[in-house]
Amino acid sequence: MVTSLGAIATMSLGVILLGFAIWRWRENGLDAAIWLVSFLATIAIRAPHSLRNRRNVVVADRKGGIENILLGGMFATMMVFPLLQLATGIFDFANYVLPHGATWIGIVLQVPYLWLFWRSHADLGRNWSPGLEVRAEHGLVTSGIYARIRHPMYAAIWLSALAQPLLIQNWIAGTLVIAAFAAMLFIRVPNEEAMMRTEFGDAYDDYCARTGRLFPKSWT
Repeated sequence: MVTSLGAIATMSLGVILLGFAIWRWRENGLDAAIWLVSFLATIAIRAPHSLRNRRNVVVADRKGGIENILLGGMFATMMVFPLLQLATGIFDFANYVLPHGATWIGIVLQVPYLWLFWRSHADLGRNWSPGLEVRAEHGLVTSGIYARIRHPMYAAIWLSALAQPLLIQNWIAGTLVIAAFAAMLFIRVPNEEAMMRTEFGDAYDDYCARTGRLFPKSWT
């Protein structure tokens, strides 16, 4: 009950901040408006998978204090801080200004980001979860985008993290996400791969041998 109330309160606050951020889009500029559109697209891609996969029966997980801190850092820097800034301007003291070309780089990066983010969820299907979990009847996905890259979702989020400080030109609401995601990548990925190796054994080692972590080993 307490968890449900917390989730409802968080969602309500998010909707309010999002509403104010949209209302202030002219003041924030085109670059921030593009970030908002991408943010809404991200929610639209993930929401159906989150709702469906809540029914998964989890048989193993590696959740813990560090995992919660990493997820909390990503939630704060990729969603809370940007929405707070765009809705209220609370972090205006940390603004900076980049050339217009940097903004366009951030805009262009949204295309591969959203495609990779969508494709990763579509290919994982019921095997996706926000935490380090193995579900009942969990399968090793080696098709689609996963035929070439082991962690395309992390590759997608890297693109988004690099684009965010170009679109939201603020040290707190824009740039902090890079440090948060770097920590997520370098701490969480080895734990995730160890979990998969425990679950799938030699099959996972063979899979690792022919794929790259974030980029394909071969483009042919």
